[in-house]
Amino acid sequence: MTDWLLSGLANSGIPLLFMTTFLSCLMVPVPSSLLMLAAGAFAAGGDLSIGAVLLAAYLGAVSGDQTGYAAARLARGPIDALFAGKARAARMMETARSRLDRRGGLTVFLTRWLMSPLGPYVNLTAGATGFSWMRFSMASAAGEAVWVTIYAGLGWAFATNIEMIADLSGSITAGLAAAFVATLLGRHLLRSLHHAR
Repeated sequence: MTDWLLSGLANSGIPLLFMTTFLSCLMVPVPSSLLMLAAGAFAAGGDLSIGAVLLAAYLGAVSGDQTGYAAARLARGPIDALFAGKARAARMMETARSRLDRRGGLTVFLTRWLMSPLGPYVNLTAGATGFSWMRFSMASAAGEAVWVTIYAGLGWAFATNIEMIADLSGSITAGLAAAFVATLLGRHLLRSLHHAR
């Protein structure tokens, strides 16, 4: 699939980049970061406009974030009804709601670029818990600007070594996301052990 997308980028370019970043924010497993790197490299070679690359990737990502948030927001009533009879699930939703109220803007911002594999889940959680649309949108817009600039910029700067940069950036992002999840699970486990005593 990656080879097909990369060859499609040479032909379809900007619309394909928009759709890929849009779909990646909706949990569709597409190599959006790799495509942005490649698009940046194509722009460095003069095959694409760097402005169009940045704009398409940015608009696709922000649109994907908004779609995920809106879908979960629309489903909020049924989700609350589903959890109504389940004490543990209701507590989890309340915990997510209170944590987003405290640190939601920073969480949304960081999961756009630093821990991007978690981004689609944060979109859904923010919508389902009723997190402020304005705070979500501002943090999403800022974070996606960082994500797009980093990846398209790396592709532009290292056009001749694109494979090395793709491998390195994928490893760093996956490692940060795994460390974040491990930290959350560790805190939850310690808290559970403390309450058990």
